[in-house]
Amino acid sequence: MTEPRTILITGASDGIGAASAGQLAAKGHRVVLVGRSPEKTERVAAAIGAPHHTADFTDLGQVRTLAAELLEAHPRIDVLANNAGGVFAHERTVDGFDKTFQVNHLAPFLLTHLLMDRLVDSGASVVQTSSRAHRLFGNLDLDDLDNTRAWGANKAYGDAKLANVLFTTELQRRFGAQGVNAVAFHPGVIRTNFANDTSSPMRWIYRTPLARLLTSVETGGERLTWLADGTPGVTWEPGRYYGANSVAAVNPQANDPALASGLWERSESLLGL
Repeated sequence: MTEPRTILITGASDGIGAASAGQLAAKGHRVVLVGRSPEKTERVAAAIGAPHHTADFTDLGQVRTLAAELLEAHPRIDVLANNAGGVFAHERTVDGFDKTFQVNHLAPFLLTHLLMDRLVDSGASVVQTSSRAHRLFGNLDLDDLDNTRAWGANKAYGDAKLANVLFTTELQRRFGAQGVNAVAFHPGVIRTNFANDTSSPMRWIYRTPLARLLTSVETGGERLTWLADGTPGVTWEPGRYYGANSVAAVNPQANDPALASGLWERSESLLGL
């Protein structure tokens, strides 16, 4: 196995984040959990003897507080797994952004930015949980990132997961020479209550017998574990998007360097960075 690492996983109170946390702890890594629910996050952390933090990504003030807590508590961060996300109902956060866009993109973008000096010092990997939905539904418009002109649950989610892939490629371009390596992946269509509180037709898949054909939480977690436990340039290629532990096809927009750079700059502007 690789040398023990400090691996920070957001969205770790359940789902593939919790599954991967257990798998990585079993490999001897020091796992740090971040979750939205204090009770659920504490329960998962206690089961594997891991430190934990809580933050609700619908509130960017909590993300800023989280970053300060992480920097205080953890002198190294070898892997940052930006795993928190989901598809949500059409609503605005306290910060004024579309909830799906903020939780999936703006919040992890802000967290990564605030931790960047520590990530560079640690020669860290940044693993971004994306989705095949970015190919099916994504069509990003830098002038309408919140989809105010024509919002739909699938479109909002597809755009947010496309933003994850673009963030990955631009992060690699900007910080790869400083030793930070980024990668995005699709964990599979996971057997959970995904999309339960939205108008997305995707929610019905999870309520029918077809759900038994979906990817298990454990298998989805293993795909995150494979990247977090792996070695950039050996196990996986930095700056790429993976599915089932292999390089996978992306939305054509994901190959647009001007769009990736523009999204980075627009995100900084929206966040006041």
